Amino acid sequence: MAATPPSSSVSPKTVDKAVNALLKWRAAKSKTQKPQLLENDEYVYLILTLKKIPQKGVSRINPHKISLPNPLINPQNDSSELCLIIDDRPKSGLTKDATKKKIQNENIPISKIIKLSKLKTDYRPFEAKRKLCDSYDMFFADKRVIPLLPKMLGKQFFKKKKIPVAVDLKHKNWKEQIEKTCWSALLFLRTGTCSVAKVGRISMGREEIVNNVVAAINGIAEIVPRKWGGIRSFHLKLLDSLALPVYQALPDLKLKIEGVKEEEEKAEEVEKEMVKEEKVTKKKGRIHEIRYMDKNVDEDDIELNNYGEGNVDDYGDNEGKNGSLEVEVKKRKKGDKGNNEKITKVKKEDGIKRKKNVEKAKNEDGAKQKKHKKDQLASAKLK
Repeated sequence: MAATPPSSSVSPKTVDKAVNALLKWRAAKSKTQKPQLLENDEYVYLILTLKKIPQKGVSRINPHKISLPNPLINPQNDSSELCLIIDDRPKSGLTKDATKKKIQNENIPISKIIKLSKLKTDYRPFEAKRKLCDSYDMFFADKRVIPLLPKMLGKQFFKKKKIPVAVDLKHKNWKEQIEKTCWSALLFLRTGTCSVAKVGRISMGREEIVNNVVAAINGIAEIVPRKWGGIRSFHLKLLDSLALPVYQALPDLKLKIEGVKEEEEKAEEVEKEMVKEEKVTKKKGRIHEIRYMDKNVDEDDIELNNYGEGNVDDYGDNEGKNGSLEVEVKKRKKGDKGNNEKITKVKKEDGIKRKKNVEKAKNEDGAKQKKHKKDQLASAKLK
């Protein structure tokens, strides 16, 4: 494994350069576009790429909250609107009137309250869901309702990164939970290696965006499994812009070198096995028979054959048997000659038969052609 870099490995200078390039690109593009009645305050996105896919036990609905020095949404200063989805089922013991009173008394920045029953009936069509998604900057929901919302809200909320954030309405600290979410970047770990988090807005100052990005990177490094060891890269981008790299992890060179060495060792082992097989095949044969037949072989030249037969002590006893071995070898040679003669005879007979068949076919073709010419001459005379 590569050594984990410290939290200061992402320098603020590189982040500053990336943010400056994105802001310049956005300013140049706004000049060419047509003016709009409502100006869209675009977000700055931080793309996280992991080395491995997170485990299945990681929640895809409940985000990780990473605190930022500058809030993404500040309802007290800007005109952002927040929506709260409550559980109005009989077991919850919560009503819309009770939530309104508490929001007014504690001065909680919630501009709209939607009941779960109304979300099922009034916001069933696709157009209604799309308008609801575009009407509010952030959505909150009762913790007990979160598992039911993905089917009710649809894909539009996931595309625009407006998935409702869970709030525990059983506790009394509603305001603290909502303000903490507004001052945090929400990281949803996906089913793949890439995840996205909002870390700033174009309406912010350049320094504020840079501080938010650096804080988000350091916070994500503490949350992700294996921390810096599990992070491959960080990129910054706007909605329609290119992704600019901010951090890139070095590849694990040790693992690559070890893999190459293992392959080379395997290749060497295969070559050795091939050489051994060749030596074994060369040793096999009838060399030992020839040595027994040779009368002029010295005692020092006698070796063991492949089957472990014959040694220096046995050589004197086997001298009497050399004559029988020679007779057997001659018989074998005679048998081989007889077989060769039979094969040559069969081949000659086959060649003669083929020649005869070819000559017959030629004669038949010549006769047919002569008959055909005679018939043509006869038909011509008749005409």
